[in-house]
Amino acid sequence: MDNFDKYRLTFEDIRNATNDFGSGNFIAEGGFGKVYKGEFIDSKGVTMGAVKRLDRTINQADITFGTEIMLLSSFRHENIISLIGFCDDGKEKIIVYEYASNKSLDFHLHKPSLTWIQRLKICLGATRGLQYLHDPKGTQHRVLHRDIKSANILLDKDWNAKIADFGLSRQGPANQQHTFLFSTAKGTLGYCDPDYIDKNELTKESDVYSFGVVLFEVLCSRPCVDLKYNDVRKNLGLLVTCYTEKNIDDIIDVKLKQQMEPNSFDTFVKLAYQCLEKDRSHRPPMALVAKRLATALKHQEDFEAKGQKAKRRNVVLRNILLKELDNPLLDFQKICPPGGRDSLILYTTTGDNTNQQSFKDCLRIRFLLKDFNVLYQERDVSIHWDYKEELWRILGTKVALPRLFIKGRYIGGAEEVLQLHDQGKFQPLLDGIPQVISEGG
Repeated sequence: MDNFDKYRLTFEDIRNATNDFGSGNFIAEGGFGKVYKGEFIDSKGVTMGAVKRLDRTINQADITFGTEIMLLSSFRHENIISLIGFCDDGKEKIIVYEYASNKSLDFHLHKPSLTWIQRLKICLGATRGLQYLHDPKGTQHRVLHRDIKSANILLDKDWNAKIADFGLSRQGPANQQHTFLFSTAKGTLGYCDPDYIDKNELTKESDVYSFGVVLFEVLCSRPCVDLKYNDVRKNLGLLVTCYTEKNIDDIIDVKLKQQMEPNSFDTFVKLAYQCLEKDRSHRPPMALVAKRLATALKHQEDFEAKGQKAKRRNVVLRNILLKELDNPLLDFQKICPPGGRDSLILYTTTGDNTNQQSFKDCLRIRFLLKDFNVLYQERDVSIHWDYKEELWRILGTKVALPRLFIKGRYIGGAEEVLQLHDQGKFQPLLDGIPQVISEGG
């Protein structure tokens, strides 16, 4: 450890930074000890760090301590957690990393607030960190992480991904196409490459498999191992092998799917399955994983940019029409006659010229109304010209369908309705709308 003196901190420095490892500074407890946050003062100012205090009673703790310091001091990349310092005073073994204020990816998998485009950016960042480890420049060694999982992908204040926890990592020669290290299988249940477990041959493709499991965690908004199940659903890696790319919709996050541009979704799903290929020679290298994730992200960004542009245009048109019609949204007779005061009316289209997005949006609203089991009147403007004229008079000739009105109030299109639903504001609007009578009722 004398070779790393520039990173050495005293135990007193760390005690002061963490308020003597106070409960208010505690962040989490991992496999090798507890983690605290602390403020470190140097010539550059105040730096926030994450302090991992290793539990010396745990087997391999001393080995992982040395491995992490060696690797983090040698391999630096924007998508790899940075080493601030370490302490080995007396019996203490402490490592201080840069502080990732948004914790780790596993904390956010189930949250609808973590959007599809954010998830793509996090996955792409983690991929670039792994790509650097597998194919480093200016060194003759590559790093095989051996414990890739969502809990080891940390997120800084700007949601940038940082690969962390190198305690189980191994180094191998990088100046050859394939690196095989014979090693007893290590890692985390559910993420570990079955080929590595069977043969004790550690390769960079073992990390690719583990990352494939992470991709499916992101897609399904659930952890790799879910203990509430006692069947195949318990292990996500095994579960996805029971489905093909065509019927993966049965297990992915439905609300997340509603945000996805189709090409972005298809690219991501195909890549995730390739990462889990049983034959490791069929798994893509991390450079290719990065390229395909960048493609999926580009599809999504272009899709959302078009949506924002259309939304801004619709807002402008709506404001113009409100002025011209003397605020017709307050007049149910002008908005959706007749019966607009008590009805739920959905304007749709099934005409030959219907674009794919309008068709999908109409289906999304129909499914939502079906879930709430409410009666509604559907007005297909491609069949009844009177409905089209009525809608044009209200909102203009270029309005995209579907459009929803509830009890004389204009609600909006699919995007606005689904957003209200996600915020829990849609159901209260249905108060007073009759329910569909079931066949047995």
